[in-house]
Amino acid sequence: MKFLAAALIFGCSALACKFAVQSNPFTIDVPRFVEAPDIRRALSRIGFELPSFLIATPATVAVTVEETQKPVVKLGREETLRLIRASAEKHLVPASFVKSIVAAESNFDSTAISPAGAIGLMQLMPETAEEYGADPHIPAQNVDAGTRYLKVLMHRYRKQRDPLRRVIAAYNAGPGNVDRYRGVPPFRETRTYVKRVMGYLQQFEGSGKRTPITLATITKS
Repeated sequence: MKFLAAALIFGCSALACKFAVQSNPFTIDVPRFVEAPDIRRALSRIGFELPSFLIATPATVAVTVEETQKPVVKLGREETLRLIRASAEKHLVPASFVKSIVAAESNFDSTAISPAGAIGLMQLMPETAEEYGADPHIPAQNVDAGTRYLKVLMHRYRKQRDPLRRVIAAYNAGPGNVDRYRGVPPFRETRTYVKRVMGYLQQFEGSGKRTPITLATITKS
């Protein structure tokens, strides 16, 4: 019976610990349940003495959990444009195209983080950044990985109908959805996104509304 009572006391204490962890996931002071006087008195009344190895010491009571989210480096507009030009030249992707994606994704804000977890200038998802060996919190690596991904998508859709819109849609919704719908998926967000990027391309190419923008034209420019 004494062991059942002791188990109940420890069970309640464990629940208190769990609540403390969930209520503050970054800095936690674990309750000193193994050395609290009322808990120890209750155990003594039923003839149960705590083993010495369960008695907390100051060194084992405080537990700190470090916040894992890294800060994103803040860049100015000119420095951002230099990164875009460098990555575009390195991976043979039109700078105007990379710039249009950045404009649509983050509005040139290197500290942007979406509710879904996309990070930085090109709003890389952590798994995409990992695939390309990049730290998305570092703007240079963020832009480099995003540009490389654009190059992969350009190569993938280069021989298909309306390749530029497919590339843009795939950057937003994933190539799986583009392949499934054989073009821009019927998602409102994706279709709006494609229009925004195409609008930025018209602006950055300086071609005006009368000249159609295609993957071939921006690649040759």
